Amino acid sequence: MVTCSASKMAFLLGEQLYQISGQGPPPAKDFFLLEITKNEVIWKSWKISVRPEHRGAPPTQLKMAHQEFLHDKRLQCDVVIVFGQRILDYTVSLCQGKFDYLERLPDDLLLKIMSYLQLKDTTLLAQVSHRFRKFCNSEKFWEETVRSRCAEFSSDMEDIANAMGWRRTFFAFFHKSAIKKQQ
Repeated sequence: MVTCSASKMAFLLGEQLYQISGQGPPPAKDFFLLEITKNEVIWKSWKISVRPEHRGAPPTQLKMAHQEFLHDKRLQCDVVIVFGQRILDYTVSLCQGKFDYLERLPDDLLLKIMSYLQLKDTTLLAQVSHRFRKFCNSEKFWEETVRSRCAEFSSDMEDIANAMGWRRTFFAFFHKSAIKKQQ
C-alpha cells in the first residue's frame, strides 16, 4: 500500500478550497459569499436594500487566517445563519487542514479511474457524495461510457447521442450489450 502525507498531497489543492454564495434569511435580502483559500477565510456581504443610503454601497469584506476563524464565534454563527451547520462544519474541517482529496480530483482523472470500474460499481460510487452523484449522471461520464464500452457505437450515432443525451443513448441502444460484455 502506498501512503502519502498531507503535505505531499497538497499539490492537488488549488488556491481556493471552497466557495459558496447565497442570500441571507428574511427579512433582509442581503447576499453573502464565503470563500476558503489555502490560508484564509473570506466573508463578503452585499447590502440589498431599496433605501437610497445603501444604493451603490460596496460589499463589506472580512479576511482572516484559518486559526482566527476557528476562534471567531460571531462569524461562525453568521455562517450557520446564512448557510447552515453543515457548511460551518465543512469550513471548520478545511481550516483544521482536513481535506477530502478524493472530492478534489480533476474530472479527467476521475473519468480515467472510473473507466476501470464496472458500470454496476458506478451506481455505488454515485451514492458516495453529491459530487460523485452529479459526475456519474453527467453527459461527460456517459459520453465516455458509450465511446469506450459500446462496441456497436459508430460515428453515425454521434449526432443522435448529442441530440438525445449520452445517458439516454446508452440505455436506449447499448444497455444490454454493455452488461453482457462486462460479465
